[in-house]
Amino acid sequence: MEETIPDTQVAQIPQQRGASLLETAVRYAEDRHWDVFPGTWLEAVGGVQRCSCGDAACAVPGAHPARADWAAQATGSATVARRMWQKQPAASILLPTGRTFDAIDVPESAGFLALARMERMELTLGPVTLAPDRRMRFFVLPGAAAKVPELVRKLGWSPPALDLTALGEGSYVAAPPTRYGTRGAVQWACRPTPANRWLPDVEELISPLAYACGRDR
Repeated sequence: MEETIPDTQVAQIPQQRGASLLETAVRYAEDRHWDVFPGTWLEAVGGVQRCSCGDAACAVPGAHPARADWAAQATGSATVARRMWQKQPAASILLPTGRTFDAIDVPESAGFLALARMERMELTLGPVTLAPDRRMRFFVLPGAAAKVPELVRKLGWSPPALDLTALGEGSYVAAPPTRYGTRGAVQWACRPTPANRWLPDVEELISPLAYACGRDR
């Protein structure tokens, strides 16, 4: 079954229904060759969903690393991923950036504007997530984090002036169907398909993304 978000500039944003976190994490490792690692999870405390980290004021309840050594814990092995989620089936699915992909993080409003522009330009997109924090993350080839500031400057923008961040080594993104507290689940704005297995270089996407973020200020 597919869940859609109405009144957006993409026709459908599929969300996997019925697939467990374990099955999905294994599929990311097996089919996409993405490293995965289990994050925190949600627990009912006094009838309220709280993060397993124990912080009542957690900014991303149920969707951040559970351990300080998360980067070393991340694995591309489907067997190891299965073992990790068998130990904690409720753990969120987190994907480290700077390995098989980097991610360009922009506000949801700018992301949808950029998607529409990219479609008109007939650009090839990689997967794109839409998270409950109203941010979109565009998957691109690794190395984007080092390129983005200069690319933005070449387009005539000051990097600090745009709400556009490149996530590379040392960062991560939450993958569908991870949930953020009571705000909902991460979804695919552009889901992984055989057609987008080969990711675009950030140089191909930076112009529509920067333009959209500039319009969104």
